Amino acid sequence: QVQLVESGGGLVQPGGSLGLSCAASESIFSMNRMGWYRQALGKQRELVATISSGGSTNYADSVKGRFTISRDNAKNTVSLQMNSLKLEDTAVYYCHAQKVRWTNTYDYWGRGTQVTVSS
Repeated sequence: QVQLVESGGGLVQPGGSLGLSCAASESIFSMNRMGWYRQALGKQRELVATISSGGSTNYADSVKGRFTISRDNAKNTVSLQMNSLKLEDTAVYYCHAQKVRWTNTYDYWGRGTQVTVSS
């Protein structure tokens, strides 16, 4: 069972920046894809950004140009740098990892970290 632990959430003013980090309990080199999702109060969980084992990235339209996802295989971490934060970025942010082995897909989630954008 892969464990994911997020860190770096907090309170930030609109226009500010915040960095999130996700530490995995095993080598992320074995993960086909890792990413960040978020869930605002009263809303469904949504994709923020993903990064494949090959380094390909994908972003939600709402964060393109403002957020950057990266992975460090040596440190088994995935990071999300968030710039130009908006009120609507307020949510609990979850780290996600996915393994695909033959026909089986395994999904792992962290417990989440709160990001609050407020003046």
